[in-house]
Amino acid sequence: MENNNLSKRNKFRLLQFLKDNKSAAKNDVLSGLTVALALIPESIAFAFVAGVSPILSLHTAFIIGLVAAIFTGRPGMISSSTAAMAVVFASLVATHGLEYLFATVLLVGVIQVSIGLLKLGKYARIIPYPVMLGFLNGLSIVIFIAQLDQFKVNQVMEVNGVSVTESVWMSGLDLILMIAFVGFTMLMIHFIPKFTKAIPSSLVAIVVMTIIAVVLGSYGIHLQNVQDFAGMEIVGGLPEFHSPQVPLNLETLSIITPYAVIGGLVGLTEAVLTLQVLDEMTNTRGRTNKEIIAQGLANTVNGFFGGMGGDAMIGQSIINIKSGGRHRLSGIVAASALMFFIMFGSGFINAIPLAGLVGVMFMVVVGTFKWESLRYKGKVPAQDILVVIVVSVITIFADLATAVIAGVIVSALIFAWEKGKVIYANVEETNVGEKTYKINGTLFFGSVLNFKELFDVDNDPDKVILDLKYAKVSDYSAVESISSITKRYEDAGKTFKIVRLSEDCKRMFHNANAFTSVVIDEAEAEIIEYPYV
Repeated sequence: MENNNLSKRNKFRLLQFLKDNKSAAKNDVLSGLTVALALIPESIAFAFVAGVSPILSLHTAFIIGLVAAIFTGRPGMISSSTAAMAVVFASLVATHGLEYLFATVLLVGVIQVSIGLLKLGKYARIIPYPVMLGFLNGLSIVIFIAQLDQFKVNQVMEVNGVSVTESVWMSGLDLILMIAFVGFTMLMIHFIPKFTKAIPSSLVAIVVMTIIAVVLGSYGIHLQNVQDFAGMEIVGGLPEFHSPQVPLNLETLSIITPYAVIGGLVGLTEAVLTLQVLDEMTNTRGRTNKEIIAQGLANTVNGFFGGMGGDAMIGQSIINIKSGGRHRLSGIVAASALMFFIMFGSGFINAIPLAGLVGVMFMVVVGTFKWESLRYKGKVPAQDILVVIVVSVITIFADLATAVIAGVIVSALIFAWEKGKVIYANVEETNVGEKTYKINGTLFFGSVLNFKELFDVDNDPDKVILDLKYAKVSDYSAVESISSITKRYEDAGKTFKIVRLSEDCKRMFHNANAFTSVVIDEAEAEIIEYPYV
């Protein structure tokens, strides 16, 4: 009864929105239709990256798009099957088949929902920009390499009297036609928006190239198309419920868990990145954890309907926002319209030439790769360039999630190294036989070595004071380093005293049991604020 009332309230709210915001609703509907048209060629192209049927990718785009739009934490965001997820799952499909893919997608959803419920999404916002650059550049290169297989054909060869089928590079007329179709597709996608943006350029390009391919076919010149790739005629229809047919045991978990963790983190990363971009475009703030839960629910449902997994699409989300889509209605319309096209346009989908889809993917590569990063030398810190290169290389040779994690770790280490160098002491000889070190900077694990080098134990007078008013003691590495310095002075027969230490730092010393060797002047210890940051 309660769920029924909730459904009625949601329905009333949607109807009330349509009534009160006719202009906004119109913009959402028109924008949603535009996005749906743009999703068709890319969703089909992503299927080739993952090694699955195009109809499976299209159904994924529908389910992910619809569920994510309903529960989204960032209205206006578009979700679908994506290149990043396709890249992650390609080897799983090739090695273990579709059923393990469906089970993995289901687990991806569970992982993402758990991350959202635990409110861990805020940590994804701390991913440094150089890591994002490396992520996008590496992803672009991986997608580009994946398309090169379409420039190969199967050829039967005789090896020791046995017929063997091998993939060899195209040559002659086949290669000329392939290059021509790919190039012409890319040119149309690039130049059509300069004349009109009413219809997605990628869709226009695919329609034109399909017509040309059909005409050439009537003259006996056949180009590989979607039907050839699928090995069967694709028939449109609604996705059907399908529970993954895999053994429920530890072996299955050992197979799918690594892919699920990687896929979940990749999807989370793209969703947060897209959310941040849309926040900047609209001068609003999305709800990160709610969006992660929405992505997780979408993948969970997708896993039960035989999908390949998906996440937020940066490009299509930007198109939606620029076209006037600001509310969840735009995403719902986009997914619903896409399903309509799938059901009644399967004949056209079968005839799409693979060369046209390769052209679409090459333009995705061009749009995803951050070309400005190639001009960073001499303009940005060398350590940022290093992070971009490291993340890009790991993305190519390992996987996207590992690359992002490695990039964050490298960035943190570089930050610690740089921050560790910013610590110094103002030294004062206050009285005869007394010397004061006034420390400036943050004392933590990255700066303890430089901190220890500030002191001249052998040549200092018998009484030494450590003034920490303008320093911040951040961790137990810092406590240990102070204790170590204290012991060195004691071993030299000298007095070492700490003054103007904050209350929280005093507690840190107490917890570390460091008072056996550290003397704090209680009268001057409690300086709570930190003037230096």
